[in-house]
Amino acid sequence: MSERHERLRQARIAAGFKTQVDAVRRHGWNPNTYKSNENSNAPFSYDQAVEYGKAFKVRAEWLYSGKGAMREGMGVPIIGRVGADPEGRVIRTLGQGSGDFAPGTAFATSDPVALEVDGHSMRGFADDGALVYFEDQRTPPTEDMIGDIVVVQIAGEVDESDDEDVLVKRLQRGSKPGLYNLESIFGPTMTDVRIRWAAEIIQIIPPRQARRLIRRGDA
Repeated sequence: MSERHERLRQARIAAGFKTQVDAVRRHGWNPNTYKSNENSNAPFSYDQAVEYGKAFKVRAEWLYSGKGAMREGMGVPIIGRVGADPEGRVIRTLGQGSGDFAPGTAFATSDPVALEVDGHSMRGFADDGALVYFEDQRTPPTEDMIGDIVVVQIAGEVDESDDEDVLVKRLQRGSKPGLYNLESIFGPTMTDVRIRWAAEIIQIIPPRQARRLIRRGDA
């Protein structure tokens, strides 16, 4: 997931302002304040996100918290690609998102996001080129998720940064409360893992349909 200042920079560039100075001059902002906001030296408030959002024609909620689409009507953001590395991790998240979007889904309840399958690590569950939708809810796993394939983020040993691994695994109980085993569709099981959050998969769109539906950010 991108940081607030990174989304501000993305919004500025998407709005056609090549430099910070161009945006500051056009909208009459304090140059030091804006530069501090975009350079991550000073986080901006939600009220400021509303002002920046109006100026750059993006949603304030997205700019402030990263929730939902960058603009109204864009659809569901594709936040990464499902793949496979030598250790069996199956998601490569993209820090600022892919810039690609998928159609909305009737099965979502609040903030759906999607992953694009890249490769054959989940063959039979979600094939190469498929779209996997889940709720961007960031809540701890619940009892009814045990035994299901879910999207999870494992907890780091040192801090709670967003840089830890995000995986698609079958969730099982670990050896004691607070620990979980994560079964791969193909590959070894990760045992006694602490989890920051888990999210149910709400829809999978097969590859043929997905190719027709994805809107590429560089198109």
